[in-house]
Amino acid sequence: MNVLIIGGGGREHALAWKLNQSSMVEQLYAIPGNGGIAEIAQCTFLPPDDFPALIRFVREQDIDFTVVGPEQPLVAGLVDAFEEAGLPVFGPNQAAAQMEGSKIFAKRLMKKYGIPTADFAEFDDYTRASQYLKTLPEGPVVVKADGLAAGKGSIVCQNKAEAEAALNALMRRRVFQAAGARVVIEECMSGPEVSIFAITDGRDYLTLTPAQDFKRALDNDQGKNTGGMGSYAPTVYLSEEDFQRSIREIIEPTLNALQSEGITYKGVLYAGLMLTESGPRVIEFNCRFGDPETQAVLPLLNYDLMEIFQAVRWQELGKIRLPESGRSAVCVVAASDGYPDAYKIRKLILGIEQAQQKALVFHAGTMRDNGGMRTSGGRVLGVTGVGDSLASAREQAYRAIERIRFVGMFYRKDIALEASQV
Repeated sequence: MNVLIIGGGGREHALAWKLNQSSMVEQLYAIPGNGGIAEIAQCTFLPPDDFPALIRFVREQDIDFTVVGPEQPLVAGLVDAFEEAGLPVFGPNQAAAQMEGSKIFAKRLMKKYGIPTADFAEFDDYTRASQYLKTLPEGPVVVKADGLAAGKGSIVCQNKAEAEAALNALMRRRVFQAAGARVVIEECMSGPEVSIFAITDGRDYLTLTPAQDFKRALDNDQGKNTGGMGSYAPTVYLSEEDFQRSIREIIEPTLNALQSEGITYKGVLYAGLMLTESGPRVIEFNCRFGDPETQAVLPLLNYDLMEIFQAVRWQELGKIRLPESGRSAVCVVAASDGYPDAYKIRKLILGIEQAQQKALVFHAGTMRDNGGMRTSGGRVLGVTGVGDSLASAREQAYRAIERIRFVGMFYRKDIALEASQV
C-alpha cells in the first residue's frame, strides 16, 4: 500500500516509523513531513487546509490510505472531505473531532451522560465570566479556551487574580485568536495525570499502553505550559483497578454517548485523566494521538499498526487482541531556547547519529538544509529510550540526548524521574 501521513511533528515521525515496519506498507508519503520523516518517506509541502489540493495529491500518487496526525485538519473536516471523495482515511470526522475542537461541546456531553469530570461554567462574554469569578472562593481555578490552542489553552490559576488575567488574555487580548472567544471556567482537580488512548472503529475499541506527559517547560513542573516536554509509558500511577474503572466509567460511556448523539467516532480518542481521591475524572479529550506520548507508546506496540488502521476502516477491530509489551519507554524532548514563546530556527543540529546508537530519535521541528539537519520549530527532537524497566528506559533516553547539541538547546532533566523511583 501507498500510505500518506498528514503532519510534520514528532507524533507523525513516530507514526511513520511504526508504519514503515508494516509488511502492508510499500511507500510512505508525508505532507509536509520534516527532516527525520524525509529519511523514510517522500515529503511534499501542501497547505493543510487546502483539501482539494490534498485530494488531488492522493489521487495523483495513487495513495491507498491516509493517516491524519494533527488536530487542526481533523477539526476542520479533512476526514469528511476525504470520505466524500471516496478516499480511505484514518481519523474522526468533523462532528466527532468536536471532542477536542470545543471544550464546551465535550463538557456538555460529559455532563449530560454523567461522565466524571470537573464542575464547570461556560461563557462567551468577558464581563459575565469575570463576574462569575468573583463569586468563587479564593483558590486554584482552571480557565480553558474553548477552541484549539496548540495544547496551551488550559491555564491553571492559583488565585482569582491569575484567573482574571487568564480571562483577559483569552477573551480580550485574544492570544489564541478565535479559540478564546468562548471559555470554560472549572474547578481545579488534584492528583496524578494519566493518558489513555482508545482506538475505536465506531463499534469496538482497543486501548494502548497508558502514558503520562509533562507539559511545563522546566524541571519540577515550573515554567510555562508547552505542547509537551516529555512522556513515559506505562504510567506507574494507574493501577489495574483504576484502569478498569476508567474504561468502565469514562471510555465506554463516552463512546456510547457519542453514538447516542448520532456521532460515529472512528480513530483515536485520547482521554487525559486526573486520578483524584474520588476516582479517575476527565481533564480533557483529544481527537488524535498525543504528542509526545505517541513517541513513548508506539515503541511498546507489538502489533502491525497498519493492520489496526485497516481494521478501523472495515469495523473489524473486535478481532484484534494486542499482546502485552512488558517493557517501558521514556521520551525526552529537546527544545529550542525561547520555546514555548518566540525562538530562532535554522540552528545546526549535531549528534543525532550518535544518539540513534543508544535510543530512538523522533524529529519534531527539523529540516535538512545545505546537507545538514537544522531546527525549524520550538520542539526539535524527541529522544526515546526503551527498556525492561522504567529506570533503564530513562537512562537510555538521557544518555542519548546528551549526544545531541544545537545552540540554545534545552530539555527537562526530570522526565519520569519520580515514576522510576516508585
